[in-house]
Amino acid sequence: MNPAKTRPMTHQQIRRLTLAALFAALTVIGAYIKIPIGPAPITLQTLFTLLAGLILGPWTGALSQLLYMGLGLIGLPVFTSGGGLTAILTPSFGFVIGFVLAPLAMGGLEQIRRTRQPRTRGRAYLSLLLLALVGTAVIYLAGVPYMYLVLRHVNGVTLTFMQALKTGCLVFLPGDLAKCLLAAYVGQKLRPWLDPSYLKRASS
Repeated sequence: MNPAKTRPMTHQQIRRLTLAALFAALTVIGAYIKIPIGPAPITLQTLFTLLAGLILGPWTGALSQLLYMGLGLIGLPVFTSGGGLTAILTPSFGFVIGFVLAPLAMGGLEQIRRTRQPRTRGRAYLSLLLLALVGTAVIYLAGVPYMYLVLRHVNGVTLTFMQALKTGCLVFLPGDLAKCLLAAYVGQKLRPWLDPSYLKRASS
């Protein structure tokens, strides 16, 4: 019996894995650029997560954030709260889950938009901005309820959901809107260079 042959990775697969690792590293760097203002500090992680979704697409973008999450869960201090499995019980871990989900939602929305409106060159920036806003909303939808539950049931903090919404969302909105604007601009510039298939899609 001949041993099963392992098919070598294609150039495209290697490229996608390399880009996923790159954006995972950028998210790590973003965790260290932070302003502590509460249970969830201000960081640049959201910016790099949005760029991953805009540039890498849904699956590779989500993979980059899964790599980031995995690095933290095995003990590397890449989260804003440190690292290790105990990070799951920290208030900010829900936002890390949101980092994984955001590129999937952004990619799904883009696929729907591309099917219904295949020609949007003149509105490319606005389309990317919409995707960034959706990605940000997904991060909040995962992060705020998780933070609320951990603060109440793990840390024993007495607060209402509206207080958690204010602490984990409302105070961040101006900065996150700026990140969305920047992500859409940078994504529009880098997409053709880091994702060659984008040019083909844009002209189809």
